[in-house]
Amino acid sequence: MPIQVTSVKRAFIMIYLGIARAVDQEYQTFDFETWSQMKINAGDETVGLIGRMVKIPRVILLSVYDRLPKKQVRFSRYNIFSRDKNICQYCGKKFQRPELNLDHVKPRSRGGETTWENIVCSCIECNRRKGGRTPKEASMKLIKIPKRPHWTECLNLSPKSQLFQEWMPFLNVIDFSYWTVELEK
Repeated sequence: MPIQVTSVKRAFIMIYLGIARAVDQEYQTFDFETWSQMKINAGDETVGLIGRMVKIPRVILLSVYDRLPKKQVRFSRYNIFSRDKNICQYCGKKFQRPELNLDHVKPRSRGGETTWENIVCSCIECNRRKGGRTPKEASMKLIKIPKRPHWTECLNLSPKSQLFQEWMPFLNVIDFSYWTVELEK
């Protein structure tokens, strides 16, 4: 199960210290010594060591891990835009971030709080049209009800993150759901 994205430097340190093992495309695991002696193919990204090159591991397996981290997605403008995919939640159009702002679904003037469940992306025109009213009062409909995203949706990946081919088996939502869904008694 994917837990986090880390840097190449940290991955190498963890493998070298025996905290993690490198995983190849056939799901075989390697310690630092065997990984560093692995044959490098054309197109493999490498890091230079003294006197040799070493293939960059794109997936590592922690040797010891006792629990899944209880992370919550930080409540920030960036993460709200990411949750809503830069789409105005009233008109449904996609905008560049500078053309968007945040709207309180239930206005602050009426006791609306600044929470995941009450903030949505809104284009400037829709925000102006809605004003200090609720969407119902303004005859506007929300595209989707705002909610707090789960940390697994983000996995510390930004929209600009490079996704490596080696990651795909671990990022497949269907496979991930199969292994993580709670079973009925």
